[in-house]
Amino acid sequence: MAPPPTRLAALDLVRGVAVLGILAINIAGFAGPVMATLTPQVPHPATFADKAAFALGFILFEGKMRALFSLLFGASMLLFIDRAEEAARDGDRLQIRRLLWLGLFGYLHFLLLWWGDILFTYALAGLAALPFRHAPPRRLAAGALAIFACWHLLIGGGGLPETWREHRVIAGTASPADAARYDKAEAIVASKTAAEMASYHQGFAAQIAGKLRDQAAEPLSSALGSMGETLPLMLLGMALLRSGFFSGGWPDGALRRLARTGIAAGGTLTLLILAWAWSGGFPPVRMMLIVSAVAALPHLLMALAYAATLVRAAPRLARTALGARLVATGRMAFTNYIACTLVMTFIFYGWGLDLVGKVPPRQQPLYVLGGWAAMLAWSKPWLARYRQGPLEWLWRSLTERRRQPFRR
Repeated sequence: MAPPPTRLAALDLVRGVAVLGILAINIAGFAGPVMATLTPQVPHPATFADKAAFALGFILFEGKMRALFSLLFGASMLLFIDRAEEAARDGDRLQIRRLLWLGLFGYLHFLLLWWGDILFTYALAGLAALPFRHAPPRRLAAGALAIFACWHLLIGGGGLPETWREHRVIAGTASPADAARYDKAEAIVASKTAAEMASYHQGFAAQIAGKLRDQAAEPLSSALGSMGETLPLMLLGMALLRSGFFSGGWPDGALRRLARTGIAAGGTLTLLILAWAWSGGFPPVRMMLIVSAVAALPHLLMALAYAATLVRAAPRLARTALGARLVATGRMAFTNYIACTLVMTFIFYGWGLDLVGKVPPRQQPLYVLGGWAAMLAWSKPWLARYRQGPLEWLWRSLTERRRQPFRR
């Protein structure tokens, strides 16, 4: 198969949707503590409207956007190497350098701004994925799915005992020893959450100092803890690119079947899992099991369905005003991702407007819509004047070890 072109409109379009969608999930982690990304009951008891807003995000975005980003990152790695090798350059060496710089960006993103960085994880997973880039697409996809399944089965199996203990406590059937053990664990979590919230009310320098003192290794531990999901999704993205998924190589019927099957099967499973979560009031241990393991398959199915739908729509959608703005947003995904963090942490953290803990889930969609409007509004005009987003340009210049052209 001939190497794909330097830019694929479908890839940029899917990436644009993904960077918008990821804000819909990250907003809970900006507006509250880490636990708020798992349950609407933290930091305050949830109203029905809070639960409904959380449920909508769970159905449409949770896990699906992260999966899309990981698939796209794997595909983009191969595009970068292909372009370098077409120019008779060492694509692997350049990609390694590129990933090392991404790791530094990711660590700085964590240290200076926000605990929820994904870039450091992508850098490590990308380095782990590189040795497999020559594998045949079918074998690559099969291996990726096997790793994905085994990882989540192990995580799920390990989490079942605590989830069952929590269920008995909620149902009032737990033994006194189990109830006491659960209450003690909940008290520890509550204490840590209170300390976490207090740190977000601090100034900029104090937050950085606290991370250096208490969480300096957090990006590494987070990356290793999610490697069994991120790495196989990147490998699957590489397989999809090589199979022609993003460049018109798949028959329209195959894309349509993938979209329909993914939405039907993934959506049904997601609704069943949501019903289980809601029935217990989104209890934290159950939600941890759901997000880390139980919902992995429906997340992947729906992410693939989203990708197939957007790839099918790309030839027409990219020619519309909205499509052109989505493509531009995708081309500047790195800049938009960091810009969202900068704006949202300013809104919610103590060095800015200090609204952390004050915006419940039912109100958070307003901030998401504002972020979407800003990304769609500024990306296209920027690219009309400049070749890349500012962070994309900086990343490219550092990778190439020389200043790249910026203005058009």
